[in-house]
Amino acid sequence: MVLYTTPFPNSCLSALHTVSWALIFPCYWLLDRLLALFIPVPCQKNQLLCIVLFMPIYLGLLVTSLPFAFLGFLFWSPLQCARRPYIYSWLEDKGPAGGAALLREWKGTGPGKSFCFATANVCLLPDSLARHNNVFNTQARAKEIGHRIRNGASRPQIKIYIDSPTNTSISAASFSSLVSPQGDGIARAVPGSIKRTASVDYKGNSGHHPSDEAANGLASGDAVDCSNLENACIVRIGGDEGGQHPEVDDPATGGQTRNGAGGGPRVQTPNHSQRDGDSGSLGSPSASRESLVKARAGLDSGSGEPGATYSKAPLKASAVKKAASRRKRHPDEVFDHEISAFFPANLDFLCLQEVFDKRAASTLKSQLHGYFEYILYDVGVYGCQGHCCYKCLNSGLFFASRYPIMDVAYHCYSNGKGFDSLASKGALFLKVMVGSTPQDQRIVGYITCTHLHAPEDDSAIRCEQLDMLLEWLADFRKSTSSSSTANPEELVAFDIICGDLNFDNCSSDDKLEQQHSLFTRYKDPCRLGPGEEKPWAIGTMLDKDGLNDEDVSTPDNLQNKSPGACQKGRKDVLKGNGRRIDYMLYAEEGLCPDWKAEVEEFSFITQLSSLTDHLPVAMRLMVSTGEEEA
Repeated sequence: MVLYTTPFPNSCLSALHTVSWALIFPCYWLLDRLLALFIPVPCQKNQLLCIVLFMPIYLGLLVTSLPFAFLGFLFWSPLQCARRPYIYSWLEDKGPAGGAALLREWKGTGPGKSFCFATANVCLLPDSLARHNNVFNTQARAKEIGHRIRNGASRPQIKIYIDSPTNTSISAASFSSLVSPQGDGIARAVPGSIKRTASVDYKGNSGHHPSDEAANGLASGDAVDCSNLENACIVRIGGDEGGQHPEVDDPATGGQTRNGAGGGPRVQTPNHSQRDGDSGSLGSPSASRESLVKARAGLDSGSGEPGATYSKAPLKASAVKKAASRRKRHPDEVFDHEISAFFPANLDFLCLQEVFDKRAASTLKSQLHGYFEYILYDVGVYGCQGHCCYKCLNSGLFFASRYPIMDVAYHCYSNGKGFDSLASKGALFLKVMVGSTPQDQRIVGYITCTHLHAPEDDSAIRCEQLDMLLEWLADFRKSTSSSSTANPEELVAFDIICGDLNFDNCSSDDKLEQQHSLFTRYKDPCRLGPGEEKPWAIGTMLDKDGLNDEDVSTPDNLQNKSPGACQKGRKDVLKGNGRRIDYMLYAEEGLCPDWKAEVEEFSFITQLSSLTDHLPVAMRLMVSTGEEEA
């Protein structure tokens, strides 16, 4: 399938669209600014003074721009019939983390391979609409959201082992403040007292971007080789009070680090279980990142070469006291779950909703291309195009991938009503290639990103949209499959549905959606059954009135907030910890025979605190081939 890199089939239509939008944009921008004046935000002072000063200016310029906007609209509106439903952007990466290199990593043999998915509603609406959700400055938020996602996903994945007779190993993919990725592909050790990964000031300083601090901590000191993101940096820490020093095993000298595709002895993965302990115990699942390292003296400068060891950093176990929400495993669970201050390391696929603003989408694309090679944005339709309601906004869907995209389809829900019908909400279907077998069979995966109808009382509409989604998905898989039972040219590794479904699994008003057949075909890792959540699941819809409160305004603070305390609920009493309306579902059937998809890790992410009114969620899925490791 040919992917569309431009919104129109020829340059003449593209030029005409550019001119028409240039005539419309001043009127659109001025109207947005005028309406925003009357919607207060927490940081705005003297709102009345702003209205008195700026309203006459905006109003006068708006009236002046109306004739030009009307002329532009006469050309712009008919052009939407020829517009393609998305724009595909590919920024080739020939490095070891590029799409071509990733395809060579997995041949469908061995024990299997894990893939990481994330979804988030980022509320990138025109500023006057975004303010209703207590977020503002859409363009600046888009840039910061892109920075935080990129820095969180591109950080090294760290495995930490505690040498102590009383404490077990700690799974430490989230304890990433020990090293920070730099532009040269080398991770730097943090000198002196190591901060928590999210304990930073997001106001920023001159010449110092806050998101870099958020994801990386302070960047200086000894170097640790983490240039290959598929390698985990191994840090060994002595837990003796006498002051044994943490060391980093040098992969070049036969240390603990191994590439997932390489040989050598295996090391413990970041998804092993932990033993309970007190809040000061390094083995406790509630131990905070400060409880890991408290250095009383700075680190020596060292050689600066990859593989150099940490030195002279005595640990003091008595400083290990503060508890935080950490990675835990419920006795009945077979996978890890956590509230994390970061997007998962080595994130493979990202699905976003409510990227409605075109300029914000372009900004987000530019930021994320530093990590994701393949991006789809500006997804949706405008105008009528057979729909009963005129579409003023696109679908808001946005997709980014480290793996090549093979096929794409978009469908708009036709049953929206009210204000929600002004946006072309729908479903984006994608087929991605994740590897190939030695027999040249393609290994593929299917991902569906969607955003359902929002008004709370319209359960029937959402159920109809779920019916449409399943029907469209079946057609997409059938039309894009080049395999047959006798000649399997493709092997399906996974089938994922994610997005903002606008209903939860606890509210009595959502019983109709909770019992939909979607949940018999796809598995929800957070759900026990209709109306019953797993005890560790929390809500993803935040209380918009408290988004800028100090106790939830940073990733660290929001992470440490008690579950449900900052969540938004319905009027009726919820049985769970708030409204979980952002979903990550996976199929256990319809995959390659003898292959099995299992959740390895599930995360609720606080890294976008104060930037959106939703909690992103992430899932790491292990695709097992049934073969023993060689």
